[in-house]
This record gives sequence, structure tokens and C-alpha cells, in this order.
Amino acid sequence: MTSPQSNFDVIIIGAGSVGVPTAYFMARAGLSVLVIEQLPSVGQASNKHAIGGIRATHSDPAKIHLGNRSLAVFANWQARHGDDLEWRQGGYSFVAYTDEHVQSLKDLTAWQVEHGLNISWLERAVMLEILPQLNPAGLRGGTFSPEDGSASPLKSAFAFHLRAVEAGAVFHFNEAVTGFIKHGDRLTGVVTDRGRYSASTIINAAGGWARPISQLAGVDIPVEPDSHEAAITEPVQRLFHPMVVDMRARPGSTNFYFYQHPTGKIIFCMTPDPPILGTHTIASSDFLPRASRRLLELMPVLQHIRVRRVWRGTYPMTPDGSPILGEVPGLEGYLLATGMCGQGFMLGPGVGQLLTALVLNHLDNQDKIILEKLSYSRSFDSVEVLK
Repeated sequence: MTSPQSNFDVIIIGAGSVGVPTAYFMARAGLSVLVIEQLPSVGQASNKHAIGGIRATHSDPAKIHLGNRSLAVFANWQARHGDDLEWRQGGYSFVAYTDEHVQSLKDLTAWQVEHGLNISWLERAVMLEILPQLNPAGLRGGTFSPEDGSASPLKSAFAFHLRAVEAGAVFHFNEAVTGFIKHGDRLTGVVTDRGRYSASTIINAAGGWARPISQLAGVDIPVEPDSHEAAITEPVQRLFHPMVVDMRARPGSTNFYFYQHPTGKIIFCMTPDPPILGTHTIASSDFLPRASRRLLELMPVLQHIRVRRVWRGTYPMTPDGSPILGEVPGLEGYLLATGMCGQGFMLGPGVGQLLTALVLNHLDNQDKIILEKLSYSRSFDSVEVLK
């Protein structure tokens, strides 16, 4: 049902991994919020394709801080609201099988500790205690960050939506943005296929569709969606707890990662090489053979497990692998929350808190550093190592 209200403090475009938690935090802060989504309900674009990993283990200080904020939200959500998000604090392990990755992970771990991460380098024997089913052949060690974890993207989206509505946020589904209302150098409203709405602040949180929407406002953003695939197996007994990340490149992929869901199913994914540009969501025929070989290379005990489903989703990528957040110089009233590079689910709550502080002019020094680091005006020269 469409609300007759047409004037809001904030309009958010996109009801996904970023838009919905942002609506929740802004509504709780007392702002009147409208979320416009072209699909029938929350989380129906990229969110439902996410595999559920949540980490602060990054190589960029801004993403570390956003990740830590998000982890705190997920870890405390059920105690605060009673909603089961399937949050599990299993940790993340980046494993090393080459001299190159041993050195890079050791160097990065020291830097991450300096920036407040709870992470350690573990030698081979200790790593095998945490991951006893991991292939020991050639294993040199790896990192372990115990505070990282996983949750259900859809259950989280539904919970954020429920609590946002309770706090007063309004959601318009099956409604598409077709333009913006502009007065001078300021956006003052949004035009959709159903009506016109005004607001002091308009936030583009449209994921892989953020660039064409931003172009309607006369702002081009360097966000290019590409397609990634994932698979899920039948359930088996508990074998391990962390998300396992293998940074080695193989023909057709630049990395590989997998974890065991609370139900016992194994979920696995890899980054395609070369990238598959566009918003394709039909699974390919070559993903599963490649990904299965990588899974069995890392954990041979899974050789007889059956795969139940394969799917494909989109990663809205930026040139440096980090989001674009905050204001656009020369255009007032327009904020970006875009280019999450496949990490919108894990960064969304932290982004929502940050943008709420920005709209309310309650930024602290750390907030200002994050916004400067992830600004639309940055050079995009520094590439996130763990993107």
C-alpha cells in the first residue's frame, strides 16, 4: 500500500543490504524515512544472492571500522529485538599455501592488529587444530579472526524491515525511480512511476543499479556490476566453523571461499577471472565443475557430498574494491551508499549508522575519516587487498 505522505526527511532508493538497515537506523533516530524499491519486497536483488559472510577483516581502515560496527549490530540483534538472524560467530580464516601468501598475510596481520582487529597469524599445526579437515599438503598456516561470522541475508533484511517500519519508516515496493527534482545545485525530491516525493536528503543505495539511477541526477559514478556464482550442498555433520578463504588464483578464478552453514550445509563461492560484467542472474554450466575442484582441493573429505543448488548474483564493483559513501561535491541533498563490491550485507549496518550520523550532523572524527577515505572524489588508486 502506498502512503499518501509525500514529504520526508530522507528518501532511500533501494531496499537491500544497505538501504534497509539505513532506514532502520534513521527511523530510530527520529527521521521520517521513505524507501523506494522497484521489486516486490526487501532483499530481492543482490541481497538474496549473498552467502552470508560478515567480517571486519579488511585491508582498508575505513572498511575495518564499518565491519566492526556491523558485527556489533548482528551480534547483539537477537538480544535487543528477539529476531533470529542465524548469526554465528565462527570466524574467518585466510589460508596460505604459498610463500607469497605467507608473507603478505603476515605483513597484513600486523597492520590489521594496529588498526584494532582481533586477528592472529597461525602456524600450520595450530591452523589444523581449528580446521582439522583442511588439506594439510602444502599448508603453511593462515590467519584467524574469531569475531567475524555469518548470518542469513534474507532473515536479516526482513528483520531490519520489520523494525524500521515499527520505528516509522515507510516502504514503497513495486515502484521505480524515473527522475529527480532539482532546484539549482540541490536535489529536493524524487520522481517515480507512481508519484513525486520531496526530501531534504536522498540516498542512492541501489546496489548494481546505482549507476543508471545516479545518472538521472546528472552524476556518473564508477560502479560496474559483475556476476558471481555460489553453490550449497546437502547438510552434513559439523566439520568446521570459520569461513575459509583461499587467495590462490586458478584458471577461471582469482580466489575461493566457503563455510558451513548452521544447518550443516556447505556454501561455496569464487571470484571469476575474467570478470563477468553485467547483472546476469542465470547460473552458468562451468561454475560448478571449477568450484567443486577447488572445494575438494581444500577439503577432500567433502568428495562424496551432493550439491543441491547453484545460483548467481551481482557484485557492484568500484575500481579500488571499496564503497562510495557520502556527499557529491556540487550537488547538495544527494548521498551515495553504493559500490559495496559484494560486501553490502556485511557492511550495511555500519553504513546505515554512518549515514545517520552524517544526516544528523553528529559525525565524530572516525566518521569523518571514513567518509573522506570512501568519498566520491577520491582517486580510486589504492586497491583493497582482501576485496
